[in-house]
Amino acid sequence: MRTTITIMPERPSGTGNPQSLVRLMTWLSPGFPVGGFAYSGGLEAAVAEGHVSGADDLAIWLETLLDAGSLRNDAILLAEAHRAFADADRLAEVAALAAALAGSAERYHEAVNQGDAFVAAVSAWPQPVLALLDPSTAYSIAVGAVAAANGVALADALVAFLQAQCAQLVSAAIRLSVIGQRQAVAILAGLEGQLIAKAQAVEPMGLEDLGSATVLADLLSMRHETQYSRLFQS
Repeated sequence: MRTTITIMPERPSGTGNPQSLVRLMTWLSPGFPVGGFAYSGGLEAAVAEGHVSGADDLAIWLETLLDAGSLRNDAILLAEAHRAFADADRLAEVAALAAALAGSAERYHEAVNQGDAFVAAVSAWPQPVLALLDPSTAYSIAVGAVAAANGVALADALVAFLQAQCAQLVSAAIRLSVIGQRQAVAILAGLEGQLIAKAQAVEPMGLEDLGSATVLADLLSMRHETQYSRLFQS
Protein backbone atom coordinates (compact mmCIF):
# COMPACT_ATOMS: atom_id res chain seq x y z
CA MET A 1 0.00 0.00 0.00
CA ARG A 2 1.45 3.34 -1.06
CA THR A 3 1.30 6.21 1.42
CA THR A 4 1.31 9.73 0.04
CA ILE A 5 2.69 12.41 2.30
CA THR A 6 1.83 16.01 1.50
CA ILE A 7 4.33 18.54 2.77
CA MET A 8 2.66 21.87 3.47
CA PRO A 9 4.70 25.03 2.94
CA GLU A 10 5.82 26.88 6.03
CA ARG A 11 3.25 29.43 7.13
CA PRO A 12 4.63 32.93 6.54
CA SER A 13 4.95 35.21 9.53
CA GLY A 14 2.40 38.00 9.85
CA THR A 15 -0.26 39.49 12.03
CA GLY A 16 -3.06 36.99 11.48
CA ASN A 17 -5.30 40.05 11.93
CA PRO A 18 -8.06 40.07 9.27
CA GLN A 19 -8.64 43.82 9.61
CA SER A 20 -4.97 44.63 9.03
CA LEU A 21 -4.90 42.27 6.06
CA VAL A 22 -7.97 43.86 4.48
CA ARG A 23 -6.49 47.33 4.90
CA LEU A 24 -3.20 46.29 3.35
CA MET A 25 -4.98 44.72 0.38
CA THR A 26 -7.03 47.88 -0.10
CA TRP A 27 -4.09 50.26 0.11
CA LEU A 28 -1.96 48.31 -2.37
CA SER A 29 -4.71 47.34 -4.81
CA PRO A 30 -4.54 48.71 -8.38
CA GLY A 31 -7.68 50.74 -7.70
CA PHE A 32 -6.27 52.68 -4.76
CA PRO A 33 -5.87 56.30 -5.96
CA VAL A 34 -2.11 56.83 -5.91
CA GLY A 35 -1.71 57.28 -9.67
CA GLY A 36 0.70 54.37 -10.10
CA PHE A 37 -0.68 53.66 -13.58
CA ALA A 38 1.04 56.83 -14.82
CA TYR A 39 4.59 55.63 -14.11
CA SER A 40 6.90 52.96 -15.50
CA GLY A 41 10.03 53.58 -13.43
CA GLY A 42 12.15 53.84 -16.57
CA LEU A 43 10.72 50.67 -18.10
CA GLU A 44 9.33 52.59 -21.05
CA ALA A 45 12.82 53.80 -21.94
CA ALA A 46 14.13 50.24 -21.61
CA VAL A 47 11.49 49.09 -24.08
CA ALA A 48 12.14 51.98 -26.48
CA GLU A 49 15.88 51.22 -26.54
CA GLY A 50 15.41 47.47 -26.98
CA HIS A 51 16.59 46.28 -23.57
CA VAL A 52 13.18 44.77 -22.75
CA SER A 53 11.40 43.23 -25.72
CA GLY A 54 9.53 40.26 -24.30
CA ALA A 55 8.50 38.23 -21.28
CA ASP A 56 11.96 36.82 -20.57
CA ASP A 57 13.56 40.26 -20.64
CA LEU A 58 10.87 41.68 -18.39
CA ALA A 59 11.27 38.89 -15.85
CA ILE A 60 15.02 39.52 -15.71
CA TRP A 61 14.40 43.28 -15.38
CA LEU A 62 12.11 42.75 -12.38
CA GLU A 63 14.40 40.19 -10.75
CA THR A 64 17.33 42.59 -11.07
CA LEU A 65 15.42 45.49 -9.51
CA LEU A 66 14.44 43.20 -6.64
CA ASP A 67 17.95 41.88 -6.10
CA ALA A 68 20.05 45.01 -6.54
CA GLY A 69 17.97 47.99 -7.60
CA SER A 70 15.22 50.40 -6.74
CA LEU A 71 12.74 47.81 -5.47
CA ARG A 72 15.25 46.50 -2.93
CA ASN A 73 16.05 50.02 -1.72
CA ASP A 74 12.37 50.94 -1.51
CA ALA A 75 11.75 47.85 0.61
CA ILE A 76 14.59 48.77 2.99
CA LEU A 77 13.23 52.31 3.31
CA LEU A 78 9.73 50.96 3.95
CA ALA A 79 11.10 48.74 6.71
CA GLU A 80 12.89 51.66 8.34
CA ALA A 81 9.76 53.85 8.17
CA HIS A 82 7.73 51.01 9.69
CA ARG A 83 10.10 50.89 12.67
CA ALA A 84 10.21 54.70 13.00
CA PHE A 85 6.51 55.49 12.64
CA ALA A 86 6.14 56.74 16.23
CA ASP A 87 9.39 58.76 16.24
CA ALA A 88 8.83 62.06 14.40
CA ASP A 89 12.51 62.99 14.06
CA ARG A 90 13.62 59.55 12.92
CA LEU A 91 10.75 59.31 10.44
CA ALA A 92 11.58 62.76 9.01
CA GLU A 93 15.20 61.72 8.53
CA VAL A 94 14.37 58.55 6.65
CA ALA A 95 11.80 60.43 4.55
CA ALA A 96 14.44 63.02 3.59
CA LEU A 97 16.89 60.25 2.70
CA ALA A 98 14.33 58.47 0.53
CA ALA A 99 13.66 61.67 -1.43
CA ALA A 100 17.38 62.33 -1.86
CA LEU A 101 18.04 58.83 -3.18
CA ALA A 102 15.83 59.32 -6.27
CA GLY A 103 18.10 58.79 -9.26
CA SER A 104 16.41 61.28 -11.57
CA ALA A 105 13.88 64.10 -11.51
CA GLU A 106 11.16 61.81 -12.86
CA ARG A 107 11.86 59.14 -10.28
CA TYR A 108 11.70 61.79 -7.55
CA HIS A 109 8.32 63.01 -8.74
CA GLU A 110 7.09 59.43 -9.11
CA ALA A 111 7.98 58.66 -5.49
CA VAL A 112 6.70 61.82 -3.85
CA ASN A 113 3.58 62.23 -5.98
CA GLN A 114 2.46 58.70 -5.18
CA GLY A 115 3.39 59.23 -1.54
CA ASP A 116 1.33 62.41 -1.39
CA ALA A 117 -1.63 60.70 -3.06
CA PHE A 118 -1.35 57.72 -0.72
CA VAL A 119 -1.36 59.91 2.39
CA ALA A 120 -4.40 61.82 1.13
CA ALA A 121 -6.34 58.65 0.34
CA VAL A 122 -5.39 56.75 3.47
CA SER A 123 -6.74 59.57 5.63
CA ALA A 124 -9.97 57.54 5.53
CA TRP A 125 -8.20 55.50 8.24
CA PRO A 126 -7.21 58.33 10.64
CA GLN A 127 -3.94 57.86 12.51
CA PRO A 128 -1.64 60.39 14.25
CA VAL A 129 1.22 59.37 11.96
CA LEU A 130 -0.47 61.10 9.01
CA ALA A 131 0.38 64.48 10.54
CA LEU A 132 4.08 63.54 10.35
CA LEU A 133 4.02 62.82 6.61
CA ASP A 134 4.47 65.97 4.55
CA PRO A 135 3.76 66.32 0.77
CA SER A 136 7.34 65.38 -0.13
CA THR A 137 7.16 61.97 1.55
CA ALA A 138 8.19 59.13 -0.77
CA TYR A 139 5.65 56.38 -1.40
CA SER A 140 7.65 53.63 0.33
CA ILE A 141 8.00 55.75 3.47
CA ALA A 142 4.30 56.56 3.57
CA VAL A 143 3.29 52.92 3.14
CA GLY A 144 5.69 51.73 5.83
CA ALA A 145 4.68 54.32 8.41
CA VAL A 146 0.95 53.98 7.82
CA ALA A 147 1.13 50.18 7.85
CA ALA A 148 2.88 50.22 11.22
CA ALA A 149 0.39 52.72 12.65
CA ASN A 150 -2.47 50.43 11.64
CA GLY A 151 -0.95 47.32 13.15
CA VAL A 152 0.18 45.70 9.89
CA ALA A 153 3.20 43.45 10.46
CA LEU A 154 6.37 44.46 8.66
CA ALA A 155 6.66 41.05 7.01
CA ASP A 156 3.20 41.43 5.49
CA ALA A 157 3.78 45.03 4.41
CA LEU A 158 7.04 44.18 2.66
CA VAL A 159 5.84 41.24 0.59
CA ALA A 160 2.60 43.02 -0.35
CA PHE A 161 4.44 46.20 -1.34
CA LEU A 162 6.99 44.36 -3.49
CA GLN A 163 4.28 42.31 -5.20
CA ALA A 164 2.23 45.44 -5.91
CA GLN A 165 5.25 47.24 -7.37
CA CYS A 166 6.07 44.31 -9.64
CA ALA A 167 2.44 44.02 -10.70
CA GLN A 168 2.44 47.71 -11.62
CA LEU A 169 5.51 47.27 -13.82
CA VAL A 170 3.99 44.20 -15.45
CA SER A 171 0.86 46.23 -16.15
CA ALA A 172 3.01 48.93 -17.73
CA ALA A 173 4.64 46.30 -19.95
CA ILE A 174 1.22 45.19 -21.16
CA ARG A 175 0.35 48.75 -22.16
CA LEU A 176 3.71 49.03 -23.92
CA SER A 177 2.76 45.90 -25.95
CA VAL A 178 5.75 43.96 -24.65
CA ILE A 179 3.69 41.10 -23.18
CA GLY A 180 0.10 39.87 -23.08
CA GLN A 181 -2.16 39.05 -20.16
CA ARG A 182 -1.21 35.37 -19.94
CA GLN A 183 2.48 36.19 -19.95
CA ALA A 184 1.87 38.81 -17.27
CA VAL A 185 0.23 36.24 -15.00
CA ALA A 186 3.04 33.75 -15.64
CA ILE A 187 5.69 36.33 -14.74
CA LEU A 188 3.99 37.24 -11.48
CA ALA A 189 3.56 33.56 -10.63
CA GLY A 190 7.23 32.97 -11.31
CA LEU A 191 8.25 35.83 -9.03
CA GLU A 192 6.39 34.56 -5.96
CA GLY A 193 9.34 32.77 -4.40
CA GLN A 194 11.71 35.65 -4.99
CA LEU A 195 9.25 38.18 -3.59
CA ILE A 196 8.84 36.22 -0.37
CA ALA A 197 12.57 35.60 -0.05
CA LYS A 198 13.41 39.25 -0.67
CA ALA A 199 10.84 40.44 1.88
CA GLN A 200 12.29 38.07 4.48
CA ALA A 201 15.85 39.16 3.68
CA VAL A 202 15.03 42.86 3.87
CA GLU A 203 13.02 42.73 7.10
CA PRO A 204 16.06 42.93 9.45
CA MET A 205 18.01 45.36 7.23
CA GLY A 206 18.73 48.99 8.05
CA LEU A 207 19.82 52.11 6.21
CA GLU A 208 23.42 50.89 6.10
CA ASP A 209 22.24 48.17 3.71
CA LEU A 210 21.01 50.62 1.06
CA GLY A 211 22.77 50.41 -2.28
CA SER A 212 22.21 49.80 -5.96
CA ALA A 213 24.03 48.04 -8.78
CA THR A 214 21.52 48.69 -11.58
CA VAL A 215 23.38 51.41 -13.47
CA LEU A 216 21.59 50.76 -16.76
CA ALA A 217 18.15 51.04 -15.15
CA ASP A 218 19.15 54.32 -13.53
CA LEU A 219 20.49 55.71 -16.80
CA LEU A 220 17.37 54.68 -18.68
CA SER A 221 15.24 56.44 -16.08
CA MET A 222 17.21 59.62 -16.77
CA ARG A 223 16.98 59.22 -20.55
CA HIS A 224 13.23 58.81 -20.30
CA GLU A 225 13.04 62.47 -19.29
CA THR A 226 13.99 63.50 -22.83
CA GLN A 227 12.30 60.67 -24.71
CA TYR A 228 10.44 62.11 -27.71
CA SER A 229 7.24 60.06 -27.50
CA ARG A 230 6.02 58.37 -24.34
CA LEU A 231 3.02 56.99 -22.49
CA PHE A 232 4.30 57.28 -18.93
CA GLN A 233 5.62 60.03 -16.71
CA SER A 234 8.70 58.06 -15.71
